Amino acid sequence: MAKRKRLTPANPDYLGQADAGEGDAAPGPKAAFASAPSRAPIAEIARETSSAAALGELSRSMEEARAQGRMILALPLDQVAAEHLVRDRMGADDEDFAALIESLAARGQQTPVEVVDRGTDAAPRYGLISGWRRLAALRHLAEEGRGAGEVLAVVRAPRTASDAYVAMVEENEIRVGLSYYERARIAVKAVEEGVFETREEALRALFANVSRAKRSKIRSFTEIVVALDGVLVFPTALAERSGLELARRLAKDPDLASQIKVDLAAYPPANAAEELKRLAAPAVGQGMRTKHGRAGAQTEAKATAASDSADKSAAPVAPLRLETTYDPERREITVSGSGVSASLHAELERWLAVRLS
Repeated sequence: MAKRKRLTPANPDYLGQADAGEGDAAPGPKAAFASAPSRAPIAEIARETSSAAALGELSRSMEEARAQGRMILALPLDQVAAEHLVRDRMGADDEDFAALIESLAARGQQTPVEVVDRGTDAAPRYGLISGWRRLAALRHLAEEGRGAGEVLAVVRAPRTASDAYVAMVEENEIRVGLSYYERARIAVKAVEEGVFETREEALRALFANVSRAKRSKIRSFTEIVVALDGVLVFPTALAERSGLELARRLAKDPDLASQIKVDLAAYPPANAAEELKRLAAPAVGQGMRTKHGRAGAQTEAKATAASDSADKSAAPVAPLRLETTYDPERREITVSGSGVSASLHAELERWLAVRLS
């Protein structure tokens, strides 16, 4: 019978894996196999490569969706600048705004606002394009402790500032129509901001989808905005017909705008109806309220008539004289003399109102 030869495990020193602390002790079988370098199977490498590619594709898709405005983001309210653009809407009707607040409180925000990313260095980072009423309502809820302090928004990337203004106007035209004055005002303000070179260019761009006749009416209202913006107390209440008539009168009478400024500054209207009535009066100042009420106005009118009548009936007619004194300590100017009358007083009040406006 042939003699069998005993086999011993491989020498670890041959593979460079010997443990210096073990001396000449013969290692076990596991040590020899453990010393062999570990390599990942091809399937494992393929799986990792596929996962990395899928993650990269998902990241690119999400970034593209965000850039193209197809992703809705939840932004902190303090990270959205409502004044990024000159707003076309001058205010919100109290009743409608209250209804919007309660709707958002009950159902949440159903439609996102539109914002532009102004960059990481800007504060706030995002500028509002459209959705001013929703943003204001959400801020109101947050102040009352009924909101999450966030607004749902999509990020737009308008190529130019004019594109941003067009988006704002179109959104408001679709949702809640603007008044003629608000439409005209945003066209004027866009020119002042340098977005458009002329009012005509602004009108064509901002209101490209309205009829030519309607655009012509908005053009007429721009004359009112240029002459009386900041003077009218209730400008959005100016209806189409009354506004067009006022624009016609302003174009016909160059002094009418200054007369309206004086009268409204001296006697501010109590409500929209009063302002409209006074703007429609043939003679500006008709039916004005004075500091002492209607009785004061009647008293002043009677005093003026009496003074004028006395001046005309007096014979012989003496030359009218006026003397003025100035007291710097009391900061007082005094006018005296035979030329002082109720009509002079009224004229001085009108002049001072213009001088101080």
